[in-house]
Amino acid sequence: EIAWTSSHPQWLVQRWLQLFGEETTRALCASNNHPPHAAVRVNRLKIGRDQLLSQLLRDFPAAARSPLSEQGIVLPGGHAAGTKWFAAGYYTIQDESSMLVAPALAPRPGMRVLDACAAPGGKTTHIAELMDNRGEIVACDIHPHKQRLIEQQAERLGLTIIKTMVCDAAELAEQGLGLFDRILLDAPCSGLGVIRRKPDLKWNKQPADIARIARLQYQLLTRLAPLLAPGGLLVYSTCTIEPEENQLLVERFVAEHDRFQLDRSLARDLPAVVSDACDAGRGYVQILPHQFASDGFFIARIKRTGD
Repeated sequence: EIAWTSSHPQWLVQRWLQLFGEETTRALCASNNHPPHAAVRVNRLKIGRDQLLSQLLRDFPAAARSPLSEQGIVLPGGHAAGTKWFAAGYYTIQDESSMLVAPALAPRPGMRVLDACAAPGGKTTHIAELMDNRGEIVACDIHPHKQRLIEQQAERLGLTIIKTMVCDAAELAEQGLGLFDRILLDAPCSGLGVIRRKPDLKWNKQPADIARIARLQYQLLTRLAPLLAPGGLLVYSTCTIEPEENQLLVERFVAEHDRFQLDRSLARDLPAVVSDACDAGRGYVQILPHQFASDGFFIARIKRTGD
């Protein structure tokens, strides 16, 4: 009945009923049928959030501070990419859930950071802003045409510490890059947290797709982890809500790799509203689309112990 009334595949609804129960599944499916609102991340190196908000209110009367990000502004209606403020590099268009990833990485000025699956560069540029544009970020993507997307974002925002390269993330360990203080693996995933943005996606997936991509994700995580310096932090994130790609995967990784552990202090770098609702105490959070009217997202923080 839920599948029929909410226009979702039967297998997916049954899967969610087992995982989340009826009430949450109904809320999930209803949320997936609501169009997403626009949100932007203020470039803190150029302008403060309240200062930009006061200017945006002239063209976007419903603009408001995001509860999920200190740099976020919600922009209902209007064309966020068509403004003079966007052209001047005052903000980046980014979903609110996605804005949580860079702060979870806890980057500091002067660090070496690897963003292993970086395109189109939203999280990469956020990391650079949090580093005050000081240090080094290696931003990698497997697709050559996406390298330019990252570079264009950085240029528009006035960021100079991002070095781009084209490489399969699974082969980065062979590139002689040295060790990194921080690594972001924003992994390819089933995308089942962003159905409201891509409604056709739910009809193009099967359970076998989830198992297949989880194998790839685990391979990427195990190959990238040795590039993390002792004491460093690795953030693993996805835009899906499947435990096979998320909680179960990172729990398996730390169980099989004794020099890595889930960092239970993650909550310190998340807004209280998120860590309270999503229980950050295990070193990861699963955000569901209906909780904050944002994308479904998973964020885990893994620490490499001193070797």
